[in-house]
Amino acid sequence: MPITDILARNAQLYGNELALTEINLDLQERHNVIWKEYELIENNPAGEYRRSMTWRVFDEKANRLANLLIKRGIRKGDKVAILLMNCLEWLPIYFGILKAGAVAVPLNFRYTAEEIKYCLDLSDTIALIFGPEFIGRLETIYDQIPNIKLLLYEGEGRPSFAESYDRLTSCCSSEAPNIELSDDDDAAIYFSSGTTGFPKAILHTHRSLMSACETERAHHGQTREDNFLCIPPLYHTGAKMHWFGSLLAGSKAVLLRGIKPEWILKTVSEEKITIVWLLVPWAQDILDAIERGDVKLEDYDLSQWRLMHIGAQPVPPSLIRRWKQYFPHHQYDTNYGLSESTGPGCVHLGVENIHKVGAIGKPGYNWEAKIVDENLNPVPQGEVGELAVKGPGVMKCYYKEPKATEAVLKDGWLLTGDMARMDEDGFIYLVDRKKDVIISGGENIYPVQIEDFLRTHNAIKDAAVIGLPHERLGEIAAAIIELKPGAACTEEEIMEFCKPLPRYKRPRKIIFDKVPRNPTGKIEKPRLREKYGAQRLVEAQTVS
Repeated sequence: MPITDILARNAQLYGNELALTEINLDLQERHNVIWKEYELIENNPAGEYRRSMTWRVFDEKANRLANLLIKRGIRKGDKVAILLMNCLEWLPIYFGILKAGAVAVPLNFRYTAEEIKYCLDLSDTIALIFGPEFIGRLETIYDQIPNIKLLLYEGEGRPSFAESYDRLTSCCSSEAPNIELSDDDDAAIYFSSGTTGFPKAILHTHRSLMSACETERAHHGQTREDNFLCIPPLYHTGAKMHWFGSLLAGSKAVLLRGIKPEWILKTVSEEKITIVWLLVPWAQDILDAIERGDVKLEDYDLSQWRLMHIGAQPVPPSLIRRWKQYFPHHQYDTNYGLSESTGPGCVHLGVENIHKVGAIGKPGYNWEAKIVDENLNPVPQGEVGELAVKGPGVMKCYYKEPKATEAVLKDGWLLTGDMARMDEDGFIYLVDRKKDVIISGGENIYPVQIEDFLRTHNAIKDAAVIGLPHERLGEIAAAIIELKPGAACTEEEIMEFCKPLPRYKRPRKIIFDKVPRNPTGKIEKPRLREKYGAQRLVEAQTVS
């Protein structure tokens, strides 16, 4: 069943019920507006910080865009890109593209003009829908993207080189277009996070998207009484495909623009949120704000909040232990996934397995997993190898990159590039990215293990470990340390703290700096290697 059928079903069954709400508390603070609810307004005036949409309007807006695209010559299989910040219009636009039989191509809102052009060219995109934040970037390249036949602008202050999304779609029919879709039809292209260079274009079918709906709901049991808080960027598979569980259940969701701890807690309280998906830095920020006294939990009604889950990166066990101190009644889950496996849940911990915090879990609903050596043979239990997964959400291919596809797809198995091990109970533990392993004096050092250890220090907010060149050992482990606000710590104190680690795992160099993360929370280690990797360290300069 194509995922668009689920939206149409919700519109028919729950048409007048709330589907989506967008909240912009930064706008509220800047305009000093009073917290109150707004009814749906088709043309929301600037300044509203809370906007809502019913399932019927959601479906109608998607249909209007689909009919516009068809009218303007977009055919089945054509690529249509989305370049928007999270907003109420984002998901209707995504589903409108799918309903037209086209392939949705979400773009990272942090892309430079050069990266936008690269991704449009790579994906063969012929239409682009963008928002006001991107006018400047597109002005520099719009005459360099001749393949783009339709440029639609969503928002106020339309630039001269684009047409109005709102005006054109308002003139189109709200009835579903007569486009036949199948599970095997191409549906979306997502781009890899780009932490290892220019991103790859990852092609998924409608079957992949539906599998994400089913996997997410099987893991977290969404019902129509739930309300999901979506904070991460919608261009990424993780946030949107966790919301797919809400889509399948016909339940509400809130799009929060902003990540301040007080905004998250206020929204959970006021909107009666039941499920929150966080990235590690945001959970850390909430805990730090509580411990500093910047937010007081008694100021919020959080009694209905039942589940907090985390994904997109390794989760320090110390973080979850701290979380449970303040939120002892929360269910907790870790979700492992990647864009090549339709986002969340090909491996997941499970809310019943809190005793295994530190593991990413077991194969998810409808998924298989194994840990293999370089010859793709399973490794013995407890040994480190590469994690491979298999299931209905595995990508069709890297678009236009057959060699890259062949390198990671083997008989239906996806090689994830993550090194992992399995314990005696079948739980999988991430060790590190295959490309991030440090080989020092012949020993394999897995940075995640050291990073998790460092984050248990009371003064450390975040840590990243990279390999730096060394004349004798080949590489040494260097720790980039980001301290908590107001905290003080010396290199000597960090070295002393690391003494419980095996000698070969101890960082040989300490650097105090901010740990850069991309919008999905992953540490941008190529940036750190570029910044610090040029240093040719000699043995005399390192800690012996």
